[in-house]
Amino acid sequence: MAKQILVIDDNLTSLKQIGAQLASHYEVSLAKSGAMALQICRQERPDLILLDVEMPEMDGFETIARLREDSGLKQIPVIFLTGNHDAATEIRALESGAMDFITKPANNDILFHRLELHLQFAAYQCSLENTVKELENSIVTSFAELIECKDDNAGTHVLRAGKYVEILGRELLAAGTFGDELNEADLDMIVRAAPFHDVGKVGISDMLLLKEGALTGEEYEEVKKHTLIGARFLDAIYTRTPEQHYLKFAKMIAESHHEKYDGSGYPHGLKGDDIPLCARIMMAANVYDGCITERVYRRALSHEEACAVIFEGKGTWFDPRIVEVFKGVADQFARLKVSVEPLVKIQGRNLRYG
Repeated sequence: MAKQILVIDDNLTSLKQIGAQLASHYEVSLAKSGAMALQICRQERPDLILLDVEMPEMDGFETIARLREDSGLKQIPVIFLTGNHDAATEIRALESGAMDFITKPANNDILFHRLELHLQFAAYQCSLENTVKELENSIVTSFAELIECKDDNAGTHVLRAGKYVEILGRELLAAGTFGDELNEADLDMIVRAAPFHDVGKVGISDMLLLKEGALTGEEYEEVKKHTLIGARFLDAIYTRTPEQHYLKFAKMIAESHHEKYDGSGYPHGLKGDDIPLCARIMMAANVYDGCITERVYRRALSHEEACAVIFEGKGTWFDPRIVEVFKGVADQFARLKVSVEPLVKIQGRNLRYG
């Protein structure tokens, strides 16, 4: 499949000339202003951008700055095109985040060579980042399984809950339910963070987590502390590795995934939109999976019974907007089957939900 190149130039003659040069090798989009280019990028996300420096209203430097501010566009490689040959302009172009600098009129062979070089480098970088991300996700999930993996059901809870978060989050994103509060980049972070929701249980005694029968009031207060333990743990890791942005969401989820929409949850009694959106999504996914999983104190509920719990909790436990979207994806929850076994099996009973 041909790579897509976006050419941005306010000079229509130059724009059409470069477009014609490239058309035989690439899919080409043309924009005569920075504002138009940003709009095209959000709709089509080109593989590479050729950007003129000197343009009215929004010049090349402001355009690339706007691209770098957008988490969905900042990775697109940009090559500056300009008739200005001075060293100061070239240095400023490279400092702004451009991958390269080509003077106009561009020699055809040089232009194609530079484009192919940067397209190949971008593809390699993307492949490398995906490999690292897959490795990180595997480590995250395996670590979370170690926390919860008392038996098969508890171990796969981490995987199922993460899948439910992704299904629900994608539907919320598609519906535009939360507008700018939820975007593709944030959803990716939330999905990566979801397996950490109960990491704080590492600090709770197994005697409480595996206790058969009702907890005493004092015991329940102790179990509730897993939210704060998890938040402190994740905050410490995030402080040491601030480039791992998903840990910011992991901390919020760990701390607030038992907060209820009416303010009756824990640990802080947050209410409504004061509860982080990522935690509100996690709350619905976690409760659903908790319902369909056998616990030490009750049988597993059916899908229909679990859905009833979600529906009945609309506006009390759960954000009403999330419940409405959940209705549209409930069948996907029912069909979801996780075939991955926990990496570590420890003899024991199902963890207490709480």
